[in-house]
Amino acid sequence: MTDRQTGGGHPAGEAVREAAADREEAEGSLPRLDTELLIMSNTGLIQRVRDPPKPSGTTSVICRVIFSAIPIAQIAIGSVYLQDCPINHYIPIYLIVVGVFGLVLNVVTSCLPSTQEGEEEEPPTLLTRCCKFLYSLISLFLFCWFITGNVWIYSIYQPDYNKNTTNIDHYCNKTLYLFAFWTTTLVYIILCVFVACGCCVFFFICILG
Repeated sequence: MTDRQTGGGHPAGEAVREAAADREEAEGSLPRLDTELLIMSNTGLIQRVRDPPKPSGTTSVICRVIFSAIPIAQIAIGSVYLQDCPINHYIPIYLIVVGVFGLVLNVVTSCLPSTQEGEEEEPPTLLTRCCKFLYSLISLFLFCWFITGNVWIYSIYQPDYNKNTTNIDHYCNKTLYLFAFWTTTLVYIILCVFVACGCCVFFFICILG
């Protein structure tokens, strides 16, 4: 009787032990699964940060329209108020020059080839080399011209906006000066935003990496 009970209870005991082992294995696999999912998620995030999606054709066109509107406005304002800043007559000239070369740079940029993801980069043609050379040359000139414009604009802050003043040498048209001032300051604001975003991206890469 005892042997039958023992013999009959053996399969049940094995089943209980197997169920317990399966449960322990399943519980042990959950942390590993969570860790793997976390690693995959972090890897995907870092990959997206390092290789951001390239802008679509519509986005590129919109950006170029915006970047063309500012130089056109600079040329227009500088031309209209060319003789309206006796305190520093270089300010309207600065706007005209930076606007013209900004438009030229925009045209040169549109001539540069853009490689889509998954496409092989073709060997540069003569036109591409010329465009890259012009792009570098114009960018260097605009950088130097921008620094010069900073000196002209910020050194007279704020001028006399009253044209009927007795000392005409301190007069500068308000529209002209404020437009030049804020378009120049906007460059620094955008630069600070880019630096802040870059620091945030670098911080997340260090934390997640």
